[in-house]
Amino acid sequence: MQSWNLNEIDTPGGSRSPVVLDTKDEARAVLISLDPGQALGDHQVHERSWIVVLEGSVRIESGADAVDAGQGFLAWLDAGERRSISTDAGARILLLLAPWPGKGHYHPDDRPAR
Repeated sequence: MQSWNLNEIDTPGGSRSPVVLDTKDEARAVLISLDPGQALGDHQVHERSWIVVLEGSVRIESGADAVDAGQGFLAWLDAGERRSISTDAGARILLLLAPWPGKGHYHPDDRPAR
């Protein structure tokens, strides 16, 4: 078993310093802090995404959908679904990506060795 106390992990620099907690063939777990006013702007990833709000609150937007999410909120987004995540007051989120890496994430020549 592996475990992490997410409340004790430093994430200096807000969204510029995400902490990759673990990466396996099946998934990647990333801890991200957003300082007040920071955002993960409009983007998409090749994997399905689960976003867990650990602390503070965020606004998650995807297409025409938007939700204001507080501590304990869980959102799921499909692979390739465009999204943005922003906060006015600051937040910590856990991002789970699966499968890792998703189809198309790496160019075949850049794929990490297993």
